[in-house]
Amino acid sequence: MKRTPSVVLGLCSYTHDSSAALLVDGELVGFVEEERLSAQKHTKIYPARAVGWLLDQTKLGAADVDAVAYNFQPARYLAESPAALRMALSPTARDRSLARAHGFAKVALRTRRRLRVLGSQFPSARVTPVLHHRAHQLTAFAASGWEEAAVLVVDSLGERQTTTIAHGHGVQRPRVRPLEAINDPASLGYVYGAVTEHLGWRRGDEEGTVMALAALGDPARFRHLFNRAVRTTAAGFRIDPGYFPTRTLTSGYPRTSRRFVAEICPERHPSEPLTDVHRDLAAALQERTEQVMVHLARRARVLTGSRRLCVGGGVATNCVSIGKIVEAGIFDEVFVPPAPGDAGTAIGAALAVHVDGRSRRPLAGIARSCYLGPSYEGQPLDLTPWPSLRQKTLGIETAEFLADQLAHGTIAGLFQGALEAGPRALGNRSILASPLEPGVVERLNATVKFREPFRPFAPMVPAERADEFFTLGQPAPYMSMASGVTDTTRERVPAIVHANGTSRLQTVTRSQNPFMHAVLTAFGRRTDVPVLINTSLNVKGKPICGTPEMALDCLADSGLDALLLERRWITK
Repeated sequence: MKRTPSVVLGLCSYTHDSSAALLVDGELVGFVEEERLSAQKHTKIYPARAVGWLLDQTKLGAADVDAVAYNFQPARYLAESPAALRMALSPTARDRSLARAHGFAKVALRTRRRLRVLGSQFPSARVTPVLHHRAHQLTAFAASGWEEAAVLVVDSLGERQTTTIAHGHGVQRPRVRPLEAINDPASLGYVYGAVTEHLGWRRGDEEGTVMALAALGDPARFRHLFNRAVRTTAAGFRIDPGYFPTRTLTSGYPRTSRRFVAEICPERHPSEPLTDVHRDLAAALQERTEQVMVHLARRARVLTGSRRLCVGGGVATNCVSIGKIVEAGIFDEVFVPPAPGDAGTAIGAALAVHVDGRSRRPLAGIARSCYLGPSYEGQPLDLTPWPSLRQKTLGIETAEFLADQLAHGTIAGLFQGALEAGPRALGNRSILASPLEPGVVERLNATVKFREPFRPFAPMVPAERADEFFTLGQPAPYMSMASGVTDTTRERVPAIVHANGTSRLQTVTRSQNPFMHAVLTAFGRRTDVPVLINTSLNVKGKPICGTPEMALDCLADSGLDALLLERRWITK
């Protein structure tokens, strides 16, 4: 008789954004992305550091793991091969049908081998592959803490699925009932990635840059093209392969067609300057993405009848689209988990194994939790490798001290408490600056973050004062929604308003992050504006700093003025 698994390790590995999560008797011990510990952004290697930290936290070894939950099912890939061969009958897809069939079969076999490798590392564990979109759904729904909600997942590809709608129920034992699915090659994430690459940025990494650029362009120029290329249907959408050729999962096949190039522009090299055609292309892509996302949200409302929506998948990181869903008033409230992308599926995969098992233990530690990674409080700090840095230990009024420094124009890194989950810095691994300081956005982009000058910076505000500055009208704890702004914001803090009139907002409560709430309140007392710029503690091309060493490198190698590292004020 099989033992009910009590130690479940969830893994995202071997594709991109490797991560690990650990459930012990239904309680989430922790979650961390491997890049935050290895300093290799979007790494796909087995998350050895993440797994090691999780097991150390519980004083367990590999032999104590009862179940390993993996975030893909190989058989679902294999099922696509016959369908791909049938594409040979289509004039627009026949040239890729064999490559597509071969590519999906190859990934299926590769995934099976990976499951065997994982099994060999955990001798007592049963390795369970979990449907990718189910892992996304469970991550999004369980993190909401709601008893019931619609769940919409939109990404590039999970086995065969690209878009799913489900209905979530239950807090202590969350379950998601699938209602509708859209399969590849209809993929919104694929299209956004293809255009990102066409514009000269890294697909799977710099889609946010395209979203920022879109605010500077005119969508009307290519609106009709995207309406043809991405057509909405009663149940979702479909993609015209005449513009975005069918995916193959094999290298060497471009994601945009000759027709696309002829009707828009040649592919831009990263070293080439940006022109109006690039801005207009980004604007049209973003506009169509927002329209399709709102369309899918309406579909989720019809299918579930729910007044609340959880959104997951890589496209859920498109904060402007999420803001459009909120503005549409389709739901009373919209929720995006702190880690909506593939990294977060490590949590969802572990949840799937737990709820499918016989354990009656309720889940804990997941709902509304984002600070899930390693903490370095109380550890000694040796600055010998950074001889140019100096430190002093602060007293109990650390929040007041930091607020005062920020009010006087200091740009400071903040490294405190447990590491955030997901792609956004949420006040524990952040770079903070006063939005009232002249030229602060230009300085941050040019000398601190080393990124494009049109990129905006997100504001954070105490939740109880959010309505004074932002029009979103609901909590935004994980910086996942773009909000309109009030006249007060436009007049007093224009630095946080992007060209499209929105800000990617983070609302902070005292219970969520007591220290950051105290800093915002203290800054507000000094300036009468309780709003700070919050961007991630990293520079372009590097992951968020998950370790003290990474944070000290960031201070030493960038234009940061100082770093507050666990009550130590470190300067150059």
